[in-house]
Amino acid sequence: MSSAQVPCAACSWTTERQDSCGYQSNVKIFYAVGDRATWEVGSQRIVKDRSSHPPNSEAENLRFVRVNTTIPVPVVVDDWNDRGRHFLITERIPGTPLSEVWPNLSESDKDGYAKQTVEYLHQLRTLCSTRIQSINEQPVYSAFLFRDGYGIPHGPLTSDEHLWYEMAKALKNAPQDLQDLLRRRMPSAQPYTFTHGDLTSKNIIVQNGSVTGIVDWESSGYFPAWWEFVSTAIVDSEDDRSWKERLREHMEDWNEGLQFWRCYYNLSRWPSVDEKLLQWLQRPGEREQV
Repeated sequence: MSSAQVPCAACSWTTERQDSCGYQSNVKIFYAVGDRATWEVGSQRIVKDRSSHPPNSEAENLRFVRVNTTIPVPVVVDDWNDRGRHFLITERIPGTPLSEVWPNLSESDKDGYAKQTVEYLHQLRTLCSTRIQSINEQPVYSAFLFRDGYGIPHGPLTSDEHLWYEMAKALKNAPQDLQDLLRRRMPSAQPYTFTHGDLTSKNIIVQNGSVTGIVDWESSGYFPAWWEFVSTAIVDSEDDRSWKERLREHMEDWNEGLQFWRCYYNLSRWPSVDEKLLQWLQRPGEREQV
């Protein structure tokens, strides 16, 4: 089979078939990772295609945020499940992902976008629940808060003890005395607060000095009060790290939660751990950063 006869993984057409007609598609893939992809349909619509497992609450999250805040989020056009896949169609937000312009921004512009984003996040801080759960009172899914694997449901959870019980499932290989020390370091998770959970620079849309949209709400739900701050430590590039460090400068300070989570993350990889974090964990009463 020649290269011209190999079908495209995204659309299934071959180069040979494309060359035999004059059609140029206006449906284009612009982001893909794992088994999920995002498509642009013309200039006004976005289609997200992903597995139905784990269950996806993004459409409900978007509708909830639009009703309860002034945060600029995509308008949901439709969503449905089909043959094990979940599809979500939204209106496209005008602007450019912050990730595409970040390297060329002035320090003042970078700070401005961080401040605007945090102002929007303040609205989420008022949306609380008595349980750690998704918007539809179902379990949450987070492979970073709960290190026992991807796609595993957790909750709803009703107390800090319940939260720790679920988190500790990932620590079965770590010594019990270190687990006990870590439990004592865990800040209270209450109030359980509605959280975006994935504030990568790719998910912040900007235009002419303004944040015009915050997108990708599939990781959202009611989480520990410190999780929005802590989750900014999860980065996918140096530019993203720079953005999130700037963001944390303007967020409510949850460095204690961040240090707790870093130790938790490391203990979940036992015995491959960071000795400096272990030293911090074993110093009772101290809260300095490492």
